[in-house]
Amino acid sequence: MSHSALAGANPGPEACPAVVDRADVLIVGAGLAGLFLALRLAPRPCLVLSPAPLGEAASSAWAQGGLAAALAPDDSPELHAADTVAAGAGLVDPAVALLIAREGPARVRDLLTLGVPFDRSPEGALSLSLEAAHSRPRVARVAGDLAGRAIMGALVEAVRAQPSIRVVEGVRAIALARAPGGNVAGVVALRAGVAQTFAAAETVLCAGGTGGLYRVTTNPRQALGEGLAMAWQAGALIADPEFVQFHPTAIDVGRDPAPLATEALRGEGAVLVGRDGARFMGRYSPLADLAPRDIVARGVASELAAGRGAFLDTRAAVGAHFPDHFPTVFAACMAAGIDPRDALIPVAPAAHYHMGGIVTDVWGRTTLPGLSACGECASTGAHGANRLASNSLLEAVVFSARIADRLREGAAVALPEQESAVRPAELPAQELASLRAGMAQACGVVRTGAALAGLSGDIDSQLLRHPGALPVVCARLMVRAALARTESRGGHFREDFPELQEPAQRTFLHADTLTLEPVS
Repeated sequence: MSHSALAGANPGPEACPAVVDRADVLIVGAGLAGLFLALRLAPRPCLVLSPAPLGEAASSAWAQGGLAAALAPDDSPELHAADTVAAGAGLVDPAVALLIAREGPARVRDLLTLGVPFDRSPEGALSLSLEAAHSRPRVARVAGDLAGRAIMGALVEAVRAQPSIRVVEGVRAIALARAPGGNVAGVVALRAGVAQTFAAAETVLCAGGTGGLYRVTTNPRQALGEGLAMAWQAGALIADPEFVQFHPTAIDVGRDPAPLATEALRGEGAVLVGRDGARFMGRYSPLADLAPRDIVARGVASELAAGRGAFLDTRAAVGAHFPDHFPTVFAACMAAGIDPRDALIPVAPAAHYHMGGIVTDVWGRTTLPGLSACGECASTGAHGANRLASNSLLEAVVFSARIADRLREGAAVALPEQESAVRPAELPAQELASLRAGMAQACGVVRTGAALAGLSGDIDSQLLRHPGALPVVCARLMVRAALARTESRGGHFREDFPELQEPAQRTFLHADTLTLEPVS
């Protein structure tokens, strides 16, 4: 299917709706990346567009594990970077891994200054937890599993009090506005169903991930990859969209989104067992329950497919301390009629984090003038084929700070006139449900060429019915890349191509072109 067909029924762009607001810096998205960026920009004025009330519908608020940073005396940025590279299955940029590891401790101190109550030891030092594939305890948490909620709460309060930040809630961006010279000049967005243009000298997409494209996800259902799709439609370079991380221990109680049993539970000693109570992860990795997430997710998926069941046993490791140490997980379990102090927690893999995204440099610049990207919608080179646990919040704050440092001193400029934007079709609820089921079945934990090809045909048909629909455009990019990668690497597992291919290659998509390029 051609780029023009993906973009919409009319191959050419259309005139932008009327401009309703103008800003020096426009931030699209109000998760951790967007709000930290807005605060760091001060005193330069900025406008934040949020699709929901601040603090809601943001994956950041649901993060349970915490923020990874080399803060302990026996740790170092070099060790943290090495763990990041190892987890990324050959596709992490080592320079970016070291960059985020070196800048991480300072960003944790920034969050402490903002009032984030990270857990502390009796002696007053930050209490750091061990998570899978980390060689040292380095994950700063809040009340066990409340890191995301606590960080977002502190940021929302600070944003509300900062006079340089304006927030418009209830606005969903649907297209990038372009100036006559090609620069990105803001966004077209829907507010109460009406399309309006928000003009800007600099636009930053902090638009979240793709978990909502899957039937089982731990993300807000609004996380449909629309920022990635908008950027691609405007001509931005996209990298590695096939790499999705499936959290191995979503709580399998039929809720949508699925509640999450944080990986920190296994860091504390919880184990995965079958219906018979026997541990099974030793059959899949010598690291057993602390193996990288992709391996654990496939292990859990295999046990479920074999009918043996998969459960998280926290009774010995956490037991009576569960309500105090992991209050979010405890509440989710109790709401489902499961008391994890004396019962097993049923688990299943769920779409959790998208490693691919809009390509940026180390300062957050995309390939389109006037457009930056940060957070889960960006591809910085930090995560490779398999994100290291708790590195997502770290990457968000490090790159938010770097974008802000680049833009903070910028002088106000005359805003360019908005010339064009592609207006995508809306995707009906029934069609979205069909897409989510297809993505889970064919582009999930285990993939095959035949299943991906069938899904690709279904997606093409959806795009003919609903031209340019952003969730379908994003899914199309993910499936196309998954078909092209005829190997298994990190979060991408092809049952028909189970081995690694060397040299390691990254996927890049631009317009109608897909290339696999060796990692330099």
